[in-house]
Amino acid sequence: MVEDGTVLARAQSDAEDRLLCADEPLSGLHLRCGGELPGTIAIPELLELVRKARRYGFRVARAVSAHDGLETVTAWVEVEPLGQGQGCLIRVRSWHSAPAPAEDSAAAEGRRMLTARHLAELSAQLDAGQRVLSVVYDSPELAEVAAAMEAGIGRPWTDFLPLEDFSHQQPLHWRLLDGAKVSVPGAERPWRATLIPYMQPGFDPAGFELLLLSDEASGDSATVPSAPPVPLVPARRSLVGQDIAPVLKQPISRIIANAETIRTRLAGPLPDAYSEYAGEIASAGKLLLELLDDMADLEVVESEGFSTAPDRIDLSEVARQAAGILNVRAREKGIVIEPPHPSDQLRAIAEFRRVLQVLLNLIGNAIRYSPENSHIWIRLEDMGERARVIVADQGPGLSEDQQARVFEKYERLGRSGDGGTGLGLYISRSLARAMGGELTVESAPGQGARFMLDVPADPAAGFGT
Repeated sequence: MVEDGTVLARAQSDAEDRLLCADEPLSGLHLRCGGELPGTIAIPELLELVRKARRYGFRVARAVSAHDGLETVTAWVEVEPLGQGQGCLIRVRSWHSAPAPAEDSAAAEGRRMLTARHLAELSAQLDAGQRVLSVVYDSPELAEVAAAMEAGIGRPWTDFLPLEDFSHQQPLHWRLLDGAKVSVPGAERPWRATLIPYMQPGFDPAGFELLLLSDEASGDSATVPSAPPVPLVPARRSLVGQDIAPVLKQPISRIIANAETIRTRLAGPLPDAYSEYAGEIASAGKLLLELLDDMADLEVVESEGFSTAPDRIDLSEVARQAAGILNVRAREKGIVIEPPHPSDQLRAIAEFRRVLQVLLNLIGNAIRYSPENSHIWIRLEDMGERARVIVADQGPGLSEDQQARVFEKYERLGRSGDGGTGLGLYISRSLARAMGGELTVESAPGQGARFMLDVPADPAAGFGT
């Protein structure tokens, strides 16, 4: 192959994006950025470029910037994939270095988060109490702990990833947990956790992104678990929940993370138009994740023999937690969510994470369809044998015909471009009925809507204030 132009340095990576060998000055920059030879590429923008070329199988080239603490380096880099299951050839064609400007702590923290997201092999969404809401993973080595976290939605993440070298009792402040070493059942490599808070100045974190990283690359001995035996009786094949969703959620999450990094200019200055484009990419990615989650949930609730795991819960606590998770989104529209008072209690027999899932959908819909600077109320009612949670909004309301259709599958009532999938209320009503309850609506055009979730009351406890 004939190469045009001057090649200043060459390098090669493997199928796990580790830099195997590199010429100067690239090798020196890699080492100054904290990398090893061989070792995972330590230059974030170069790592992103290599991953893109390897995953999509085409040659890519662009300017790459890096900071080694003393200098800012800008280089033109070409990356060419070697083929399926192999690494990439890297060519550096230009190199410019300049003294690094003083970097404030916010920019440094943003760069640390960007690097952590690139290297993470498992990521999970947590609520304000550091309880697991969702999880996705890359490495087969983490399949066991990811499955346990999926089955334990609503529990603290430290239940599944025990802390090492910590004698303090839980709960710990999240800053003490950021960077902590954790034990991963079934995994041989050492692991550490990174916590990225979702917060606005002056407020406590509304939730967290949990990233699980290892400083050691996975070995060749890591294998994908063997497929289970083929059943004697053909079973219904799950296209979304078992096959497509787990494969797509991780790369889509990475797309969203990268787009948000661009939108917020953490990777460097950017024209406003491009920042807006990145925001649109992030929004589209979030819609795809929502659709995947809804399709996976649809398969679950429509599967033969689906049931929930009832327990004694406090609906007031679940409602406050759901409101806390969505409070940041509501504030972006100037909407005030009024949850039940902390002294309120309403005991019920239902599955905690399923009730939380329904309430998140109801409150999320109320935020989506309510006008700016309005209110959303979450109220409790003791109905005797039933316990009721009401989510009321000041939105446009629903006609009688719309109320009759709103719980149907894929029904969006003619709305478009608002991010809904048309499955949320269908799934929510299915979950309510699976818990022995019901989901209903009362509304009128121009008078907002009241969605009511009824579940069996706990006969051992009543409503109290």
